[in-house]
Amino acid sequence: MDNIYLLMLIAITALAVFDIIVGVSNDAINFLNSAIGSKVLSLRTIMIVASLGIFIGAVFSSGMMEVARKGIFVPAQFEFGEIMLIFMAVMITDILLLDFFNTLGLPTSTTVSIVFNLLGAAVVMSLIKISHSETETFADLANYINTEKAITIISGILLSVVIAFSVGAIVQWVSRLIFTFNYEKKIKSFGIIFGGVALTAITYFIFLKGLKGTPYYKELKGLLEGNEVYTILGSFVFWTLFSFIFEKLTKKTVLLVVIGIGTFGLALAFSGNDLVNFIGVPMAAYHSYEAWIAGGMDAAMSMEVLDKKVPAEPLLLFIAGTIMVLTLWFSKKAKTVAETELSLSRQGETHEKFEPNLLSRSIVKGSSQLSNYFSVLLPKSVQNKFAKSFDKPEVVLTKDQSIDAPAFDMIRASVNLMVAGVLIAIATSMKLPLSTTYVTFMVAMGTSLADKAWGRESAVYRVAGVLNVIGGWFGTALGAFIAAGTVVFLISWNPKVMIPILLLLTAILLYRNYKSHKNKSSKTPDEDSLKTTGSRSVQGVILESAGNIANVVKRGNKIYSNAINGLAKQDLTSLKKNKKQVTKLSEEVDSLRDNIFYFIKNLDETSLRASSFYINILGYLEDMTQSLEYISKASHKHINNNHQKLKFSQIKELKVIDDTLEILFRDTKAAFDSRSFEQIESILNRKKEVLDLVTEKIVNQVARTRTEESSPKNTTLYFGLLLETKDLLKATMSLLEEYHNSHDASVEPATISSPDSEEA
Repeated sequence: MDNIYLLMLIAITALAVFDIIVGVSNDAINFLNSAIGSKVLSLRTIMIVASLGIFIGAVFSSGMMEVARKGIFVPAQFEFGEIMLIFMAVMITDILLLDFFNTLGLPTSTTVSIVFNLLGAAVVMSLIKISHSETETFADLANYINTEKAITIISGILLSVVIAFSVGAIVQWVSRLIFTFNYEKKIKSFGIIFGGVALTAITYFIFLKGLKGTPYYKELKGLLEGNEVYTILGSFVFWTLFSFIFEKLTKKTVLLVVIGIGTFGLALAFSGNDLVNFIGVPMAAYHSYEAWIAGGMDAAMSMEVLDKKVPAEPLLLFIAGTIMVLTLWFSKKAKTVAETELSLSRQGETHEKFEPNLLSRSIVKGSSQLSNYFSVLLPKSVQNKFAKSFDKPEVVLTKDQSIDAPAFDMIRASVNLMVAGVLIAIATSMKLPLSTTYVTFMVAMGTSLADKAWGRESAVYRVAGVLNVIGGWFGTALGAFIAAGTVVFLISWNPKVMIPILLLLTAILLYRNYKSHKNKSSKTPDEDSLKTTGSRSVQGVILESAGNIANVVKRGNKIYSNAINGLAKQDLTSLKKNKKQVTKLSEEVDSLRDNIFYFIKNLDETSLRASSFYINILGYLEDMTQSLEYISKASHKHINNNHQKLKFSQIKELKVIDDTLEILFRDTKAAFDSRSFEQIESILNRKKEVLDLVTEKIVNQVARTRTEESSPKNTTLYFGLLLETKDLLKATMSLLEEYHNSHDASVEPATISSPDSEEA
């Protein structure tokens, strides 16, 4: 087909569908996390409420997206052909960028993404035009780009991050000071007022932010504008009365309604205002194409037509709203992004997703010192009174139990929704640009800090996470600018060749990210993975830990054999895979050690011997994994550095040791699998025989070194392998002795689930 622009329009339309999917997947955290984190409403209810908000917001959305048409560049300066190339480049890069962040599970801003994609593509296209002109220079770039708008957006981003975090922290601190963590009592006295304030703020936000700019707002404009104070006061009276009636009739807290309506309001505003980020560019492309057809199909015609305002198209909005709702229900990546914010704001323990860095450590240390300095200014009595409000109920949960529990309570969920709504409403009334993602995320982080969710145990991890997310935001802007500019340059070089190539590459990358995320999400724990114990007696721990011992011995045997075989065959791929396996085993053992605190806390006073036994067992397991880790990594390093291979005699001796260990580990695994602990004694009787075998090989190597060995690297590796094998055997035997000495078959084990059982 000669009409390449029709093909481009079809491609842009198809890309718009995928853009909605990846955009909603990322932005879902804006309105879902407060309700999901508090767990006061069922997930089904939350999704239904959010779906209604999204659909209504999308259908009532308007003003087909002036940012995409003329907010970043000056359309009159570009020809139709150039505009279509810009829009194609923007759609390709926007999808890939947002999908990349979704796969990582990091929340980013769809607003910033689309703005900087447009900016990058428009700047590069402008430079191409300038380079082909004999009269224009680089200084004329300002004629093509709306620089004032771009600077305003960037400053708005920076301001929204700081203000949202600060206001969220202050409001949450005051709320917690009033209600404390035992808020059930105080909520009966002050809950009605709190509900009135929160619902007033949220509904005002819905009207001002959610409906402003829609075709239906004109009918309400005269009623709302100029009467803001009366609207707020009237809302407060109405919602306070509603809160009173609701609590009296249902005997439930009005915070349930606050969280429900707050979720609806944020979802409404998101779809009504952020729809520009997904369909603004395709709509601008469509209107450009219409103008091109009407103008005689001249590719060099000016795109001044984009300066005009166009009406909303209900059918398109209906389709877009439907796609957004379906994405919300079925997107697994939306859940991954949501998990990131929840893990950073969780009140209790969690599996931290981010590693601490120098900056996060410095911030935490500096904040602690600053807090100590300011605490001197307050009298001790005041400090103690404040401290009581932040006393948490004494509940000891393991990390896994904490993750299953609500991430935070209804007070924090309500504050998150209320503050985010108010800030977005104020910014909208002042016509300040901001990102709903930035506001909602930073409010959640501020309330987490004020709620002391970032304690000494978790602060460096949480701060590192926040810094990673914020860094990702600025990375979004830079990445979008560079990527869109690069793509538009490639397309302009040869559209007929480059557009199909880039579309195929986009499809491949999207599919690859989808498969990667699907495999990661559906990954089930290995049957050989280690499990925490829930017993409260020595005999119970012995029985429950037996499975872990059997799995460590099985995996250790395989790791050791793979290391020796990899050395013998100089198989770098096998050794690299083996190194990953031993690292995974080591992390699982470390996870068991992290659980010791909760294990001891859950013990009865009469069961202290069980903790001593469990700690000893974990110590021996750690010694075993450390030896395996050294053997695996040293073997990989030797082959990876291309050092001289081991002699045949050395490989032969290592194989003899490997065969002996295989029999030993196989018998050990069988004893623990069958819980036949009486067999341990016969295994222990082989201790001297196996250790003597390793000692003999050490003596042989000493003799070889004196007479025939010429490679220092080989000697170092071989001695290292033998010595670590010896340590591995000693740790294994010590573990078996601990079991042999502690096991008593005549005693029935006691567990936490049967508190009346007798203690061993």
